[in-house]
Amino acid sequence: MSKKALIIGGSGFIGSYVCDELFNQGYEVHIADLNKSSFSKSKYYFHYLDILKIDQIDQIMKSHHFVVVYNFAGFAQVGISHNFAKTTLELNIMGNLNILDSIVKFKQGLYIYASSAYAASDKGSFYGISKYTSEKVIAEYNKLHNLNFVIIRYGSLYGERAKQDNGIYRLLEAAITNNLIQHSGTGEETREYIHALDAAKLSVDVVDKKHLHNEHLILTGVERFKYKDLLAMIQEIFDYKIDIEYLDQEIKGHYKVTPYTYRPTTAKKLVANPFIDLGQGIVDCIYHMEKVLKDKKNPL
Repeated sequence: MSKKALIIGGSGFIGSYVCDELFNQGYEVHIADLNKSSFSKSKYYFHYLDILKIDQIDQIMKSHHFVVVYNFAGFAQVGISHNFAKTTLELNIMGNLNILDSIVKFKQGLYIYASSAYAASDKGSFYGISKYTSEKVIAEYNKLHNLNFVIIRYGSLYGERAKQDNGIYRLLEAAITNNLIQHSGTGEETREYIHALDAAKLSVDVVDKKHLHNEHLILTGVERFKYKDLLAMIQEIFDYKIDIEYLDQEIKGHYKVTPYTYRPTTAKKLVANPFIDLGQGIVDCIYHMEKVLKDKKNPL
């Protein structure tokens, strides 16, 4: 009998990659989300789920025993205005709390929570606050209920399945559609990009690595790039047919060099080896995006 895995938010960007990796490693994949993903395989089981409805969560949990439950659900936008504070805090904190209660009630397996590098930062506005609070709640459930967990703080992800809330997606979309990339900052900001395929594999590998359970993990790329170097790479890939414009403004809510602010909770860093080269990964994204954007412009 196959091991069952539940991926809450499995129709999203990183969640869909994790579903595929779980399936490739022999798991029976159950997706719980508001919508089905176009990337979802026919062999995956889909459950409609609003994480603010505890009865919907209970209905799924009581019908299956899951070796691992992933939580990728919630609101994931940095630098949002105060108008979205309630939505962000409610979905990310109360949704997480509902899932935790159901896991404890029905004695499910390992809980893997998709956090963010902003959880260890004073940046990230209400999104960062919601992630840090959720991490603290999970740690408390570990103390009170012996909950087995892994918290993964994802860094700068990119990949073919990304949407407009993804940084590299927005850059490539601007290059493809306008032949111009406008960057709000100076270009000196640094990031450690990791392809979602690499992140997904590491996210599944931790299930069997007991020494990483009940830990906070950092998952970013192995190469550090300045933003100006990333933009230069994209410009070169497009054979210098696009222009780069620096607006030299403060990018509110985002970090320049590191997202980390001193906190007493430390985290271990996971490293992909081998990993997808950033340049090759960007080329793959461009091929995929050009087709998607062309289909949107010329629907049947």
